[in-house]
Amino acid sequence: MAKKKAPVKKSETYIAKAPIRRLMKKEGADLVAAAALDKLIEFLETKAAEATKDANKICKEDKRKRISAADVKNATR
Repeated sequence: MAKKKAPVKKSETYIAKAPIRRLMKKEGADLVAAAALDKLIEFLETKAAEATKDANKICKEDKRKRISAADVKNATR
């Protein structure tokens, strides 16, 4: 009997590739390289993490627990 192979771990990403690929195609990119897609997702995740940290600071300064849309708006200015 053959040994089962351990599952290959993929890098942990929070944003799915398909919606980003559709967005890029909607904006006029006929062909999208996998590396370009990965780079854009990495950029978006970094910016989202920064915005969340800033929104969380704003929220804690106001002594609240829930981050609101206004907090995110102020954090991304």
